[in-house]
Amino acid sequence: MQNIFREHARGTVVRYTDTPAATERSHERASRTWVAQRLAALKRYEYGGEYDPDTRYGGKLYFVPNDTLIGVETARELGIEDEADIFGGVVPHPFIATKAITHSLVSPDAFAPEGWSDTFATRVRDAVFPGYSAFTARDARVAAKRVLERGTARVKLARGIGGMGQQVIASLEELDELLERVGADALRRDGIVIEWNLDYVITYSVGQVRVAGLKASYCGTQRTTPNAHSVEVYGGSDLLVVRGGFEALQDVELTPEARLAVEQARKYDAAAFGEFPGFLASRRNYDVAQGYNSEGKRCSGVLEQSWRIGGASTAEVAALEVFRKEPEVRAVHASTVEVYGAAEIPPHAIVQFNGEDEHTGRIAKYALVEPYADAP
Repeated sequence: MQNIFREHARGTVVRYTDTPAATERSHERASRTWVAQRLAALKRYEYGGEYDPDTRYGGKLYFVPNDTLIGVETARELGIEDEADIFGGVVPHPFIATKAITHSLVSPDAFAPEGWSDTFATRVRDAVFPGYSAFTARDARVAAKRVLERGTARVKLARGIGGMGQQVIASLEELDELLERVGADALRRDGIVIEWNLDYVITYSVGQVRVAGLKASYCGTQRTTPNAHSVEVYGGSDLLVVRGGFEALQDVELTPEARLAVEQARKYDAAAFGEFPGFLASRRNYDVAQGYNSEGKRCSGVLEQSWRIGGASTAEVAALEVFRKEPEVRAVHASTVEVYGAAEIPPHAIVQFNGEDEHTGRIAKYALVEPYADAP
């Protein structure tokens, strides 16, 4: 028997999880639920919880997936035709949603997954660090040997998130040990990235969200925090969010370093839209790192993209709410905070989660929105 959800509703916002629910941590599920509920209010839709294919929903569906959706046909089967139907993105091939998209292969005859674009790597060469993507142990060793000639190398699992799944190596022996742990099948399926390792790194977040006729772009920096195991992980973002497209960031006060980060992110963004037919995204986020290589040279480049709900999304949505409520406001400061263990939460914070998570222990997650005094 088919369930019916408000048949005459204008539309319904639903969460969509393409992995077993048990793998999504409590604080992640709470944050995504908060974002989905607030997006429903922005769109003046109902909120329908987790998507159920046996339910007949009222009106148009709007999806908030836990990850980038893979496959144009999969998206169309769900009713996702363009960015107005999703908070996140759709890519035609799995590797496009990972770090592996960022770098070139070691040679023309290196193994490449279906849909690979050598042209993309060429277009973003000036916007990323020197490095390679590899999908076999042989290609990975070639890549590491080249990078290690200039100093230490950072090896990253293509699907790692939040600073996890990374290791700095100084020798091919260390790489071989890592590759053995990864396994040939996972390497061929997902790939790894081997690039320059930087010291004294500052990571910028540059992005854009488009929801319910609203468009906002931002630039800011990320923070790290020790988790329950004393490992430094993502701890939040501090963003300057402006009403409008990336070009609107030219009208606010940014440091030269931040302007470079925006320029590189825009180049990466344009290449992705230009090289991968079927790609669409309403939420676009780019991590841009700036630091010093082993020769003491200051470098800047895009580390990876995120076309899915992410750590900064609660700040993004909170800023959109201000722009909807106050049409005269052109810019705001918006932050996300993640704190492990006991936390003192500001009274004006917008809390998404504050409690025990079965995997991470006690964690608090909240957003803050403050005026931007120099907004045009």
